Amino acid sequence: MKHAYLILAHTEFGLLQTLIGCLDDARNDIFVHIDRKVAQLPALHAERAGLVLLDRRVDIRWGDYSMVEAEYALLEAAASRGAYDYYHLLSGVDLPLRSQDAIHAFFEANQGKEFVGYLYLEMTPDLVRRMQRWHLFPRHFSRKRNGYSAVRAIFLRVQELAGIKRNRAVEFRKGAQWVSITDALVRYLLEQRNWAEKTFTHTFVPDECFVQTLVWNSPFREKLYDLQSEEKGNLRCIGWRNDELYDWTAADYDQLIASGALFARKFNSQDPAFIERIAALSKS
Repeated sequence: MKHAYLILAHTEFGLLQTLIGCLDDARNDIFVHIDRKVAQLPALHAERAGLVLLDRRVDIRWGDYSMVEAEYALLEAAASRGAYDYYHLLSGVDLPLRSQDAIHAFFEANQGKEFVGYLYLEMTPDLVRRMQRWHLFPRHFSRKRNGYSAVRAIFLRVQELAGIKRNRAVEFRKGAQWVSITDALVRYLLEQRNWAEKTFTHTFVPDECFVQTLVWNSPFREKLYDLQSEEKGNLRCIGWRNDELYDWTAADYDQLIASGALFARKFNSQDPAFIERIAALSKS
């Protein structure tokens, strides 16, 4: 089997090189998108895997459609190189918890399944607010203390009072953006690019709904690996605590090992010994 690893990165480039080292296998090609705001690109290398740093870089803003644009840039770059058995979307601060032999064996045993995690399996008030209202100034979502947030909140309230909804015919679903999917699904996502841009521009955090919604409203829904658990569905152990994304530490090692996940996010470089211990799992 041939796999493509698609990595979104913007910081922690030493950790990114560690991730690349863990994925450095002749059966893999690695595609890296580095946020356009990064002025000095890091020197990255792989010995056995193919390594491609995307020339076309998106200025990614949290909560904005630009995150989906960057995902599309990675999907397009990989798909243009050929048909991979699986495409894995990771962040630059993720690490695998298993060896490449184990990961390839798992996907060979489950070939054809789509590994997309779902948090919401029905329309909820949160999804209505995120996906069926118009959100102003999407590139400024993270700027809490300025006029943008006040105007945006007022405009959302007006839409709620007036019963204004967009995308009424779409059944939206939500989950983590990090997925492992087949070539057939990648080609389908690329075919739906214009629809995705029209549907998800001026929504809120579309990267958490983009793949989930397209899969849910297509025959690929029947190929999903697990709908009961988001973590099992996408094979990723993600450190959420009190609705905040938590960086794994050495104290979490046993939890990570027991999770059964193939990948984990997110890490930082503050404890090199812990990172080395996690990276060693990819060599075992």
